[in-house]
Amino acid sequence: MAEKIYIIENLGCANCAAKMERRIRTLPQVQDASITFATRQLRVTSPDPDALLPDIAAIVTSIEPETTIIPREYAHHHAHSAHCHDHDDHCSCGHDHHGHTHEAHGSEGKQLLLGAGIFVIGLVLEILAFSLAAKAVFVLAYLVLGFEIIRTAAKNLVKGHVFDENFLMSLATIGAFFIGEFPEAVGVMLFYRVGEYFEHRAVERSRSQIMQAVDLRPETVNLLSGETIPAERAKVGDILLVRPGDRIPLDGTVLSGESRIDTAPITGEPVPVRIVPGDSVTSGCVNTTGQLTVRVEKPLSESMVTRILEFVEEAAAGKPKLDRFITRFAKVYTPIVVIAAAATAIIPSLFTGNWRDWIYTALSFLVMSCPCALVLSVPLAFFSGIGAGSKKGILFKSGAVMEAMAKIKVVVMDKTGTVTKGDFSVQKVAGDDDLLALCASCEQNSTHPIAESIVAAAQGLPLRKPEQLEELPGHGIRAIVDGEEILCGNEKLMQKYAVDLSGCRLEGDGAQIIVARNGQFAGYILISDTLKDGAADAVRQIKAMGIQTAMLTGDREESAHHVADAVGIDEVHAQLLPHEKLEHLRAIRGTHGSAMFVGDGINDAPVLSGADVGAAMGSGADAAIEAADVVFLTSQVSAIPQALSIARQTQRIAMQNVVFALAVKAAVMILGLLGLASMWAAVFADSGVAMLCVLNSIRMLYRKNGSS
Repeated sequence: MAEKIYIIENLGCANCAAKMERRIRTLPQVQDASITFATRQLRVTSPDPDALLPDIAAIVTSIEPETTIIPREYAHHHAHSAHCHDHDDHCSCGHDHHGHTHEAHGSEGKQLLLGAGIFVIGLVLEILAFSLAAKAVFVLAYLVLGFEIIRTAAKNLVKGHVFDENFLMSLATIGAFFIGEFPEAVGVMLFYRVGEYFEHRAVERSRSQIMQAVDLRPETVNLLSGETIPAERAKVGDILLVRPGDRIPLDGTVLSGESRIDTAPITGEPVPVRIVPGDSVTSGCVNTTGQLTVRVEKPLSESMVTRILEFVEEAAAGKPKLDRFITRFAKVYTPIVVIAAAATAIIPSLFTGNWRDWIYTALSFLVMSCPCALVLSVPLAFFSGIGAGSKKGILFKSGAVMEAMAKIKVVVMDKTGTVTKGDFSVQKVAGDDDLLALCASCEQNSTHPIAESIVAAAQGLPLRKPEQLEELPGHGIRAIVDGEEILCGNEKLMQKYAVDLSGCRLEGDGAQIIVARNGQFAGYILISDTLKDGAADAVRQIKAMGIQTAMLTGDREESAHHVADAVGIDEVHAQLLPHEKLEHLRAIRGTHGSAMFVGDGINDAPVLSGADVGAAMGSGADAAIEAADVVFLTSQVSAIPQALSIARQTQRIAMQNVVFALAVKAAVMILGLLGLASMWAAVFADSGVAMLCVLNSIRMLYRKNGSS
């Protein structure tokens, strides 16, 4: 099976996107299909997705006639254009997708003003008792405002779209004419069109703001030679000129110049970082002071700005349970409301004989029969949350991950690289004069931070090459050096090889590397690590949310408890092997509930996958991004409460939208049955509620640090 991603250009209606998705899934050979309205991406899983493209295009255009489908690689390079601009469009849900360019917005605005002006003239004539003239003017105003709606309704009706909002809105307003409510018919169409106009402007602006937050890809780059070329044409090895104030366009290495780099767009860190020749720079960061020349190390397709954008787009495609539920609910919502409208028009009228009032109430039901407010607002809320996280260097893998994070009861952390910096340094060597050189000889080929600190401390000392070397995960190293068996590791390694430690005293806080020679204790090396800045404050914030904290580490009990006490972690389990960490995580989940594990994303892969949510302190590393559900590019502990807060607020906003939309629609229906609500209120329950839900969703982009 292959997955292919396409862009649906001119897609303007969330409910129509849901219809498209359902119908595409029914195609032969389609294993899965998913449309993300926020990014307009269609993901198709099939043996040959391109072979199905004509059938897919036929489905899409039958629902929204002006849409087109193109492979993502052919889409406009810059996503601010690709994702945020549309063309004039009408969809089968009646959403008038004008206004996606300034010219179209102006054209539709003029049409609405003309229709409104004619409507006002009709009202004046009615007040002056020119009844016949007023009705003629009302009909003219209706044609100006509703002609496109009626035309699209007729076209869609031929295609079998009975529960199409165009048709239902046309039926409701024409029905109002038949029962003599001329002003109401025109007024409802006017305010429906105005509501749709502002709703789509709000959606368009929301998309644009979110994509601006996550899409930092450059359109062009400046070569040192003075030539300006499209960014996708830049090759590895090209030399770029980056002036003060410019954004670093591609991942690279500084060749000349010194400056300070603002990494906030990528990591959320507010303090600029000093950069000198030889340093690596990440695309998306801003050069603040000096002029730099940078050698390209990764093309645009592999640079961090593209990786982050792809990560966010994939995250938007991962739909949470709430979104999937609303999509299923929307499928039956319109038929239920239409049936309720028919019952309201007929049943009470048979008993009361008051057909006019009950038909009027039924018509108001038809006005709010489209579930767009629900279908649109939930995914937009989660997409806004994903965008808000990316602005702080927090990459969520999907909306489902955010939904799971909102329910976390305990945060379980690794120690080294998570709570501490992992910048180990040798503090003490207890043993023979050649102990440090001997240990460094065994550790010289290891990439473990502790091994690197030992080798760094032994710089200048003569190192030997082991004849044999065996790394024992969670224990240490066994090597043969000059014919002697050398053990370098923890107490478990010594126990494994029956080394007697009864006569030695291990002192000090930190990691202790014990060395044995030919089965006899030879000494130890004490290595210390430092706490990350703000670790204690971050743990306090986590606990203030009512979430428990725990630590799982392979370090000694004394060192683990020292760190836990310093930052305020509730529960500590030390001297654990990788598989023991997973066992303890399961026990913690059984005691406290859903658990989030935070590690380095590489060494803790089993525990990350075993948690309800796995989070990696990534620092932008590719392996970390692939390993976890959430990646903290800052590698700061403060990112943990920030992510939890974003997830909780996103879930809260999504639920607010659902409850608000359903409550308003239900209230207007009940008031209508009581004779207290008009078709004007029904318009608000449809377009007005949708617009308010959109505005509520994008609040996430403006949240302050620490808000929840």
